[in-house]
Amino acid sequence: MAKSGTPSKVTGRGGARSVGTRRLLVDAAIETLKSEGYAGASARAIAERAGSTQGLIFYHFGSVANLLLAALDSVSAARLEQYGESVTNVGTPRELVDAATDIFRKDLDAGYITVLVEMIAGASSTPGLGDEVAARIGPWKEFAQTAIENSFGDSPLGTVLPSKDVAHAIVALYLGLEMLSHLDGDRKPALALFAHATQLTGLFEAMTGSTATKETA
Repeated sequence: MAKSGTPSKVTGRGGARSVGTRRLLVDAAIETLKSEGYAGASARAIAERAGSTQGLIFYHFGSVANLLLAALDSVSAARLEQYGESVTNVGTPRELVDAATDIFRKDLDAGYITVLVEMIAGASSTPGLGDEVAARIGPWKEFAQTAIENSFGDSPLGTVLPSKDVAHAIVALYLGLEMLSHLDGDRKPALALFAHATQLTGLFEAMTGSTATKETA
């Protein structure tokens, strides 16, 4: 049985009252997930970090689990906005790999992946959380699919492999690399794979002549 104040279940979202207080609690939840993990992200721990009260968590979010989902939403939205700008002018496979490498480094440096890893870990003990977390990965698949279509376009590889399937595989691989890097504290193997990918895309472009960016295409 879950202890009082722990993220034991996902319930309906609370009303949008006092934006400032909600923002403070969301930020505190993010930092608590990073430092204490899902198991340590209790109402008491988050409230203390926010300089608030436990009651306000349930008043604004209905449950600790909902607050943690709001924290994940906040991190994801910020990342999508920031990284969307990174791939706006990407027009070749090599540019896409370069952008992905930069995104990977920033994710690890900022601790963003820790928030997602801890939420995935919590899904095994919190009813309904798994579906909620999975739904929040959907926009990243769409993000990857758009970037792939912009980068490979009408190239031979782009016409053979369905971009939706490739996007699913890339997101799964990316998450796996980030999770392993987070768990063992060593990002070198993952960065080595990105370096190999850069070499392969360079070879692909040389063989197919697929080097035109969106501005020159």
